[in-house]
Amino acid sequence: MTETPAATALEEVVPQQRRPALSPSRAGDFKQCPLLYRFRAVDRLPETPTTAQVRGIAVHSVLEELFALPAAERLPDRAHELLAPVWQQLREDRPELAELFADEDALEQWLESAAGMIDGYFTLEDPRRFDPEARELLVETELSSGVLLRGYIDRLDVAPTGEIRVVDYKTGAAPREIGEAKALFQMKFYALVLWRLRGVVPKQLLLMYLADRQSLAYTPDEAELLRFERTLDAVWEAILRAGRTGDFRPNKSKLCDWCSHQALCPEFGGTPPPYPGWPEPDAGEETPLDRAD
Repeated sequence: MTETPAATALEEVVPQQRRPALSPSRAGDFKQCPLLYRFRAVDRLPETPTTAQVRGIAVHSVLEELFALPAAERLPDRAHELLAPVWQQLREDRPELAELFADEDALEQWLESAAGMIDGYFTLEDPRRFDPEARELLVETELSSGVLLRGYIDRLDVAPTGEIRVVDYKTGAAPREIGEAKALFQMKFYALVLWRLRGVVPKQLLLMYLADRQSLAYTPDEAELLRFERTLDAVWEAILRAGRTGDFRPNKSKLCDWCSHQALCPEFGGTPPPYPGWPEPDAGEETPLDRAD
């Protein structure tokens, strides 16, 4: 049937709902604790950010803006000049963030710690030597199983010869075994999406730990990404089963110490809110806080 102009206009006016998707952060939440996934992706419970998380957002923003400058201007002093306006923009977007700091001295110490992260970045690479293909890149692809993957890549570098490098900035300390596995899970997620989108397996996955001034490089291969794809299929199927029934069970671990929702968790004597049903349009959206670890 031929589409009428009115129908076409209606499609342009009415925004299309985005399908529920799996992001690296939400997949990690479900693997860590299904109830945490529910609180974040289904109930969408608010979480008060920590000063460390906000620092991560600020440093990520500074590095993103740094690469918008001409190569010759990508110097430490210029990067430090970007920090104050980035913080001002964060305050304008979310005024409640200012309440995280007890006084001006606390804010000043926080800004100094962010500046230290910026200095740490410059010990790891010279941003004047290359131009990334993309910064804060939204990537999305659908697997053959029908699972929709969606996430944001901090930086994507592509060599003249076509090799791809995925770069992720970490403002926390270099991780031990559990943290390293979580970080590599995130990077393999991006590698899989890029492979499916471009037909090329990334040559390198690079994690830059700015606090410790260390880098962790990893080289994936096709066989590994195929296994990882099956892992994501299984995670998504488990999420859908829980979504149909509302049975998101808690998984108590050492990571509970950092959870914002202990008061609602049965493992700590709490009661979750009534299950609202599977979310539409999207259960997989990441926020800047998710990417500022």
